[in-house]
Amino acid sequence: MRYGMAIDLKACVGCNACTVACRMENGTPAGILLCRVEKYETGKYPAARMGFLPLACMHCADPRCLKVCPTGATYQREEGPVLVDSHKCIGCQYCVLACPYEARHLLRKIENYYGPETVTPWEERKRETLTRGTVLKCTFCAERLERGRQPACVEVCPANARCFGDLDDPESDVAKIIARQGGAVLKAELGTRASVFYLNS
Repeated sequence: MRYGMAIDLKACVGCNACTVACRMENGTPAGILLCRVEKYETGKYPAARMGFLPLACMHCADPRCLKVCPTGATYQREEGPVLVDSHKCIGCQYCVLACPYEARHLLRKIENYYGPETVTPWEERKRETLTRGTVLKCTFCAERLERGRQPACVEVCPANARCFGDLDDPESDVAKIIARQGGAVLKAELGTRASVFYLNS
């Protein structure tokens, strides 16, 4: 079994619902986005249009970040997700530099969304899961997977642009979609064997 995701770029409308859902699920402080959407322009006037590229950790089958971690804080579950043990992380940032997808973030400080004097109840609750000086990254919502749910970004997408499941099961929805539409991974030439596929047809 290997968890993976397919993202239909033609269906994505750039609404950033995935970004907001990720923030809520992980309680990331201001300034840190584990899931983001980059905007770009395609075509030429008068047929120019906006395009959107959702980005997060690619949960590579051969992750560069795992190879450089000196403490074993970065580890990979049998079913694929690449995670960080905050108790072992020393904040050296080797993994941040090694990641070709810019998907890791050092939690230098914890900032409030509404100013230094205002902490919302949700921020206060989620801060119990954060450790300053350690690295944060997308986890494919590992805790939700354990409860039989989909990642937050998949559940919330109003355009149904995301599909998640077992890449090794040819009968899974995600495997069928990738086989049918010819999904491609970012920076395939690096040989990281990313688990997030992009569909554009």
